[in-house]
Amino acid sequence: MAAKKSSSRTGGRRYGKAASKSVKSAMRRRNKGTLTRGKGGAGGKVKSRKQAVAIGLAEARKKGAKVPARKKSTKKSAGSRSKRSKS
Repeated sequence: MAAKKSSSRTGGRRYGKAASKSVKSAMRRRNKGTLTRGKGGAGGKVKSRKQAVAIGLAEARKKGAKVPARKKSTKKSAGSRSKRSKS
C-alpha cells in the first residue's frame, strides 16, 4: 500500500462545505439564467463564471460559513493618474 503524502499546508480546509454548496447553487442559477447582480436583481443577469463564484462566496459569508475574508483592493492616488494623462 502506498504511503499517503502529507500536504505542505497545515490547518485543514480554507473553505467549508457550506461555502462549496453555496457556490454550487450560484453556478446552477447562473446556468439556468436566474442569477442576478445587486439588490433585487437590479444589475441584470450574471454571465461571468467568476462573478457567479464571487456571489456564491458572498452568500456563504452572510450565512456564517467558513470562508476567508475578501481581499481588499488598494486605490491608486489621484496624483499618479494625472501625471500619466498630461504626457
